[in-house]
Amino acid sequence: MKRTVLESRRQVMSAVVCDYPGGRECAAARLGLPIKKLDNHVYESAGSRPLSDDQLHQLEQEAGTTHFPDYVAALYGGVFVPVANPDELDNIELYERCMKTAVKRGAVDKIIAGALANGEIDEGEAKAILDAHRQHMAARHSEVHAVILLHRSRKPGQNRKK
Repeated sequence: MKRTVLESRRQVMSAVVCDYPGGRECAAARLGLPIKKLDNHVYESAGSRPLSDDQLHQLEQEAGTTHFPDYVAALYGGVFVPVANPDELDNIELYERCMKTAVKRGAVDKIIAGALANGEIDEGEAKAILDAHRQHMAARHSEVHAVILLHRSRKPGQNRKK
């Protein structure tokens, strides 16, 4: 899945609302706003302030997206890595994480190969490479963290999902 780099808070808000299950109408209802009011917040029109961090977080938690933390981390040249819940980890989950990481690494390599087809990398290609690389590094960090969580020594009596 190719992800577009979101370069402004307005783009983030729009992506969060668009990716919310049921779209704008359901996002507005979830926040207790009329659709026009939601649109005003997203597009910062009619003197409306943008959606709050808490509102974005609420929508993203329910939609399973991470547009806002990805955007903020990228502002600082970093990556957002969600922490795995150890109670939801097992070896099948670790394998799935490993495969997702491998796919993201392949995406980086594919973008690099395509960019080098003409012998040089332009600014747009460099941006695409670095974005894909950030996604790969975040996936790898999450994968490694999950392995540690699942296989960390536990005190007697603590359960681990098998």
